[in-house]
Amino acid sequence: MLSEMKRLLVGKPLANEQLAHERLPKRTALAVFSSDALSSVAYATEAILIALMYANREALGLATPISIGIVVLLITVAFSYRQTIMAYPQGGGSYIVSRDNLGKVPSLVAASSLLIDYILTVAVSMSAGVAAVTSAFPFLDPWRIEIAVGLIAVLTLANLRGLKESGSVFALPTYLFIASMAVMILTGLYNIAFGTVVIPPVPHIPHAEAGHAITIFLILRAFAAGCTALTGIEAISDGVPAFQKPESRNASTTLIIMVVVLSLMFLGITQLAESYRIIPDGSLEPETANSQLARAIFGGSSVFYYVIQASTMLILILASNTAYADFPRLSYFLAIDRYLPRQFAQRGDRLVFSNGVLFLGVVSAILVIFFKAREQALLPLYAVGVFLSFTISQFSMVQRWRTLKTPGWVGNAIINGLGATVTGVVLVVIAGTKFLEGAWAVLLLIPILVIVLLSIQKHYLDVAEQLSLNDAPAPVALRRHTVIVLVSGVHRGVVPALQYGLSLTSDNIRGLYIDMDAENTERIKTKWAQWGSGVELEILPSPYRSLIGPIREYLHRMEKRYHDDVVTVILPEFIPNRWWQNVLHNQTALALKTMLLFTRNVVVVSVPYHLDH
Repeated sequence: MLSEMKRLLVGKPLANEQLAHERLPKRTALAVFSSDALSSVAYATEAILIALMYANREALGLATPISIGIVVLLITVAFSYRQTIMAYPQGGGSYIVSRDNLGKVPSLVAASSLLIDYILTVAVSMSAGVAAVTSAFPFLDPWRIEIAVGLIAVLTLANLRGLKESGSVFALPTYLFIASMAVMILTGLYNIAFGTVVIPPVPHIPHAEAGHAITIFLILRAFAAGCTALTGIEAISDGVPAFQKPESRNASTTLIIMVVVLSLMFLGITQLAESYRIIPDGSLEPETANSQLARAIFGGSSVFYYVIQASTMLILILASNTAYADFPRLSYFLAIDRYLPRQFAQRGDRLVFSNGVLFLGVVSAILVIFFKAREQALLPLYAVGVFLSFTISQFSMVQRWRTLKTPGWVGNAIINGLGATVTGVVLVVIAGTKFLEGAWAVLLLIPILVIVLLSIQKHYLDVAEQLSLNDAPAPVALRRHTVIVLVSGVHRGVVPALQYGLSLTSDNIRGLYIDMDAENTERIKTKWAQWGSGVELEILPSPYRSLIGPIREYLHRMEKRYHDDVVTVILPEFIPNRWWQNVLHNQTALALKTMLLFTRNVVVVSVPYHLDH
């Protein structure tokens, strides 16, 4: 039943040779890898406005100059990542680039930053998507957490079905969002040009009425808030192998298209928000700035208003898909380098790294629940890891050009050096202005995660060293072999276990029974005399009715008595015909196997006896 349910939800398994057919064309790759960056226009302008309105209403006029500075930064970073795409056609994520050029610790810092960033991408995008829905339908706000978690579950399932399939499903919402934003921006600009702008009612914001001074710190704070527009820029360079051939050229073209579209949408929405005097109300149940803008341009009851809100919700859901594309791939690279459990390196039935997909879904859902699906509460945590990975990646590329000195390396190094310097400065600004708002948590979590990754690798290296055959003695036959059949009763389920034990040895085998009830013990003795095939039955008293304790002590005494002995413990188990009946049986056997697994020089064998209907 479980197998059939899995086939229904996930789909039929794909053969290894079908992996090459899962490559993405540019139009689908734009949806898969660019949706995170494109969707940031749904909250980046709003984040700038929220930061500026802590001074006064006049400060909102700085939104457009700040957005222009962010676009310049965006173009600089994009050119830097284009260099990475051409240099690393196998996938040039920050971890791979810094591992090759800067060494272990910087690469793990970059990897930790990206792992946190991908989890936050899902949490922020889903929360922002729900905000778009509740702005249009306020009565849904009490269920925003349940809606966000449900959407994460749906997206997780879609990605378990495979990258190409999920990309095809979500390609249409990307282009619907771009088209709807283009119509809104062009309509708004037309209204501005012909003087038909209708200013919406201005909400009463107490702290905005106080008239605080506009300071450099305030401007930097707003700039740092708007830098969330750059999140997701690195996704294309991480996922180059997923593109159709030629991978690097297709990925580079997709990056350029993404930057152009993102820059135009971000500048357009910010300019319209300033012209229409959009002010986020800052309440606990806010209407998003984009919703206010669409309502001002088209009217709150128009069909196109709801189209914009629906496309915004869909693109934000799809933005999470970028993380689902990149988090499992990064986890794979870390796993093959032994920094994460090896299960993250295994492909599932649909040729995707299923364990990475599931882990991302679960952790991001927990984060959404903790922050009550409020994206503005999550944003201060968001950009720190992004710009840290940007900076490390670009410094790594500078080191690569200096080392290889390929033709044109000086120009390439200047481009990447400029990108590293700019993102490094922005990182300091974000960390300083957002520190008390939650950035401290990410700055603390990154070194903790680096220590965890190093500890996992140390464990794997220790295991490999202890399992190595170097200097190991040649295998020799066992000098002593003791077989113990654990007996809970004398019945048909015990007979096959006893027969199996006798096939291993006939002169060093014994039954073992724990005496917790005197009357029952006498019945066991009588039956064993008839069915025990002459094998000795040892009875251990247990006055405190413990089962596992006496067996553990018995095995410890045997280990001290014989240093060259290997003990095989045989567990008789009867298997019910129905899967649900297992809950009613064999719990003691499971506890015994768990205990025996951690006992030295003990081999555990389960002998099943299958029951009929």
